[in-house]
Amino acid sequence: MDERNSSLFVNFVLKGLPYIDELKVPLFFLLSFIYTSTLVGNILIIGVVKGTSSLHKPMYFFLANLSFLDICLSSVTLPRLLGNVLSMKTIPFSECVSQLYFFHFLASAECFLYTVMAYDRFAAICRPLHYSSLMSWKVSVCLAFGSWLAGSLHSITHTVLTFQLPFCHSNEINYFFCDIIPVLKLACADTTVNKTMILANIASISLSCFILIMISYINIIGAIMRIKTADGREKAFSTCVSHVTVVALFYIPCVFTYMRPDSGSTFDMAAAVFYTLITPSLNPIIYSLRNKEVKVALKKILRSPVNPSQVTANQYSTQTEPRYEDEVG
Repeated sequence: MDERNSSLFVNFVLKGLPYIDELKVPLFFLLSFIYTSTLVGNILIIGVVKGTSSLHKPMYFFLANLSFLDICLSSVTLPRLLGNVLSMKTIPFSECVSQLYFFHFLASAECFLYTVMAYDRFAAICRPLHYSSLMSWKVSVCLAFGSWLAGSLHSITHTVLTFQLPFCHSNEINYFFCDIIPVLKLACADTTVNKTMILANIASISLSCFILIMISYINIIGAIMRIKTADGREKAFSTCVSHVTVVALFYIPCVFTYMRPDSGSTFDMAAAVFYTLITPSLNPIIYSLRNKEVKVALKKILRSPVNPSQVTANQYSTQTEPRYEDEVG
């Protein structure tokens, strides 16, 4: 390799979002609003779940995990993007490595958690008599921990494979954060193994999880159809549509991006904006704030000057095995 064209870069340059020169100020305020909304919405959900005894159930435990993941995922990309909009485009090599690792760690953990949440709903609706044993606290904690652990192992693999490559010619990453595909374009070595791993690992995991979620919801819909009351069916379908909408907003752009590792279109960047910036801000609304129990608990906390931990289970349904009709709305 020609030494004049090879170097270990101290810094990378993130080119950021394209075509924003005339929109820097409004875009900065829009992104700041999205980030603030993401933080406030998800922190509220975590606080409500933690401070309300009646919400100490597997369903809400997973929602709190999802909210924490959304806060972290947004914090990995959005602050750097805000600086990028203000023309602070340089990112140190070590920070680029960290950003890539934590992004894929958190995003893949969220991927697995969505699947776990779908299984939880399947167990509650389709196997209500066995729900307590299928989703005990021990099982729930293990499933949540497994999602985090699998995400970490997945991310370590791709981070090591990506940054063991030599980089040359340019240090400009044509993207708004350090992601695998844009970084690979700077490598001056064969990236076939990396691209194969992207297809075999990232795309297949995302697609497999998405299929499992759809299978769960197909069974859930079958169970809903057996609900005798029209009102119960309507509430159940409404909740399922909301859940599937959030899953689709995350999975479809993700699968679309990583199943085409040789692509570098502007549309790919727009797809990435959805699952990295938009979806985390919508999750508190679509996944949680439409839920009847969460809304009641949130209103109680906001209206009362007392500590949220004083909101006790006797103010809500205290049944051990959740009735689906009570959890939707």
